[in-house]
Amino acid sequence: MKDRIRALLKEKNAIMLAHNYQPPEIQDMADMCGDSLELSIRAGETDAKVIVFCGVHFMAETASIISPDKTVLLPRLDAGCPMADMIDAESLAAKKASLPPMPVVTYVNSTAEVKALSTICCTSANVIQVVNSLPEKEMLLTPDRNLAMYATSKTDKKIHVWDGYCPIHDLLTAIDVEKAKADHPNALFTAHPECRPEVLALADSVESTSGMLRFAKASEHKEFIIGTEIGLLHAIQKQNPDKIFYAASQKMVCLDMKRIGLSDVARCLENMSGQVKVPEKIRIPALAAVEKMIELSK
Repeated sequence: MKDRIRALLKEKNAIMLAHNYQPPEIQDMADMCGDSLELSIRAGETDAKVIVFCGVHFMAETASIISPDKTVLLPRLDAGCPMADMIDAESLAAKKASLPPMPVVTYVNSTAEVKALSTICCTSANVIQVVNSLPEKEMLLTPDRNLAMYATSKTDKKIHVWDGYCPIHDLLTAIDVEKAKADHPNALFTAHPECRPEVLALADSVESTSGMLRFAKASEHKEFIIGTEIGLLHAIQKQNPDKIFYAASQKMVCLDMKRIGLSDVARCLENMSGQVKVPEKIRIPALAAVEKMIELSK
């Protein structure tokens, strides 16, 4: 199966991307692993004509937004994101109409249609930078309430909160963390900003998934409790074989992120199936929101 996938990737001039939450065998086969936006940007800079995105639907959309000239394939079209589904263009338009004029900051974990109605996008790594870059003192941040509350705690701006959340990160409780800390008293606890505020209050470091990888590598500590989807443990252990990593909770498993198997990758390459293409009328305004964020990061 692996040999077949490698041959198909070469034959189709394709690149295989895997999010950090994907199953280990998918991560190990991929040309690139990382955060969703990071992967889309890096893939767009390659000569590949086809992007096979092993992740969820909004990630493939983002790759299509950034690289409209490439064919983007999602091996399982039923791999979605519950948080991204907690907001749509119609409900966002209604919310904007109910508020005074203000910028809309939208987390990249959202659909293309929602991005298209937004002023600027953000990631879990740069949300504070994005919020503070805007001249307005008041804004709406969608769709993750936990990320919005985290940003609120780091700025003097007034942030209106959309009541969406990641069901996986929101599952983690302070009691879970306290138990993990008691079980592993020598470990540092790093948490994703999609977690609840009371969980973040217990963290030694609040990081995106890529930030967790950098944090673990740079730290002199040898043990870490990882407060995010358990798929990251594979990548972080590979990069730090001399260190020990524990899941903050074994219940932090995203089934959507685990849908794609090697047979799905092979099938989508053989048939060129599962194409995700964002229409231009949506892609252009969505790209503007993404590019504003990317330009700010530069």
